[in-house]
Amino acid sequence: MAENVTIARPYADAAFELARGAGALGPWSEVLDRLASVAADSDMQACFNDPKMSADQLNKLMLEVAGELNAEQQNFIRVLVESERLQVLPEIRDLFVALKNEQEGVMEARIASAFPLDDATLASLKADLEARFKAKLDVSVSIDPELIGGVRIAIGDEVIDASVRGKLANMAAALKN
Repeated sequence: MAENVTIARPYADAAFELARGAGALGPWSEVLDRLASVAADSDMQACFNDPKMSADQLNKLMLEVAGELNAEQQNFIRVLVESERLQVLPEIRDLFVALKNEQEGVMEARIASAFPLDDATLASLKADLEARFKAKLDVSVSIDPELIGGVRIAIGDEVIDASVRGKLANMAAALKN
């Protein structure tokens, strides 16, 4: 995984510079999301690894399944095909989104909750977190029943553990000392 991120970084940087120069961060993000989904498909991965597939055939296949693309995006796919880097498209997308969020002043927040959060609770939590971090947040929520109750929030490299499981772990550690 770390190796894939290292391989993907220059391609993500190049895509970001192209998108920023064209004022098209949003459209590029959408395209990279589609391409990453295509690259994650097991049938497509089989094609990437098929020695019988020529670069031209693979490029044509990617352009057919990728949807509508502008000339720069088509060229980007061609470069990835020729460099045999299609398998790192998910990492390229993730790095691109991180660069885009940094440019736009947006931080990603991952909220794990023991139970589903209703819209009002989520909106209130998001507003509180945006005020605390003084940034717009892109929030994703997942359900983790192992938390027993409460939430665990990860924003950047900071983690806020307000879960029952986290509090029990803290109490156990305090009792051992």
